[in-house]
Amino acid sequence: MLVSERMTKPVLTITPDVPVQEALAAMRKEHIRRFPVVDKHGKLVGIVSESDLLNASPSEATSLSVWEVNYLLSKITVERVMAKDVITVTEDTPIEEAARIMADKKIGALPVMKGEKLVGIITETNLFRIFLELLGARSDGVRLSVMMKDQPGGIANISGAIRDAGGNIVSLVTTAGDAPGYGQVTMKVQGVPLEKLSKAVWPFVEKVIDIR
Repeated sequence: MLVSERMTKPVLTITPDVPVQEALAAMRKEHIRRFPVVDKHGKLVGIVSESDLLNASPSEATSLSVWEVNYLLSKITVERVMAKDVITVTEDTPIEEAARIMADKKIGALPVMKGEKLVGIITETNLFRIFLELLGARSDGVRLSVMMKDQPGGIANISGAIRDAGGNIVSLVTTAGDAPGYGQVTMKVQGVPLEKLSKAVWPFVEKVIDIR
């Protein structure tokens, strides 16, 4: 899966000269939390988040009047508060690489580039949707989580057992186990009752962690 398959496009942008309050209002209207910032030629020059804009506002404890506050805010533009060193990815970046960059850099989104052109944005919301799909969160069925030895043929064995029991695996995710040499497999299975599924997989796993 590549970034181009799951990025948000077309991407909503803003220019550096937009006042902070106007940018904040636009975010709330569009129900988004950040804008890539582009110049008049469409070149990416920064990125601004909702928190950047909120931090530009005076404290509630200020002694300024509401008119004075509004006047000052009208003078503060996106350019003053945006992040200028923008980390980007390309359309053909694997989605897991984009997720790794976001986690390592502690950022919530990555503008997606095609050469010098901004073509989309991949956000934490996009990643959450993929996570839901991988775990079959929107599908009916039995959720099964087991511990297995990390060895060739392990997944094939448990898949065959589920097939023979009349079940259909609609999602499957593997993660590292608690001990070296073991992995955890979580899946969503349709077409077979819980007790029958548990009995079918038991000979091929070290432990049934959870089934519901």
